[in-house]
Amino acid sequence: MFAERVNAAADLLDAGVPAADAARELASRFGCSPRQAHRYVQRAGRSGHVAVPAAAAVFTVKLPVPLITRVRTHAAASGRTLSAVVAQALEEFLARTHRQRPRR
Repeated sequence: MFAERVNAAADLLDAGVPAADAARELASRFGCSPRQAHRYVQRAGRSGHVAVPAAAAVFTVKLPVPLITRVRTHAAASGRTLSAVVAQALEEFLARTHRQRPRR
């Protein structure tokens, strides 16, 4: 939702719409406050379009309790969510596995 709104603001700014008018348009389009819409416009002005995160879903896996404890501790120490830490670990594992697979 955040990325969608910032990107809409970036589109308006790219089209030459003044920032104040862009904020009014966003507030109307998304039903947010003018102040929040202005923040989206400011963000778009600073960084342009932002990446839209992939949709997320919940799935359950069973892991050894000590591993869960280590992952939770690591996430807390790094200031990241448990989901972010696990997602990064899986992405790195799958990328490494893909590189090591012999070609046929």
